[in-house]
Amino acid sequence: MEFVRHLLLFFHFVGLAVLIGGFLAQLAEARRGPVRPATGMLHGALTQLVTGVALVGVLQGALDEEVNNVKITVKLGVVLAALVLILLGRRRPLSTPLFMAIGALAVVNVGVAVFWT
Repeated sequence: MEFVRHLLLFFHFVGLAVLIGGFLAQLAEARRGPVRPATGMLHGALTQLVTGVALVGVLQGALDEEVNNVKITVKLGVVLAALVLILLGRRRPLSTPLFMAIGALAVVNVGVAVFWT
């Protein structure tokens, strides 16, 4: 089961890279006006969501490890907020501040993961 945890963690990081990479790739376009988030950003956020939930399941269920449920709830809320903004932006272009909020939420999620012990 440890291998499954590492595999999920690997794909969780890949999702993060795709989300932030897609954001950075569109940053110049967002400075010119409204922008639609790239499909990669949607896929990255969804990958983060699915692998994050699966990681918690593996840790609590199979490996019987304690997780900080408040931290996990905050991380879940942050990724859901980013996902909602991405989905809204897929329907109609987002203003620059809303697009920047997606990148900020992604970075905040990393900060919560790293610094919240």
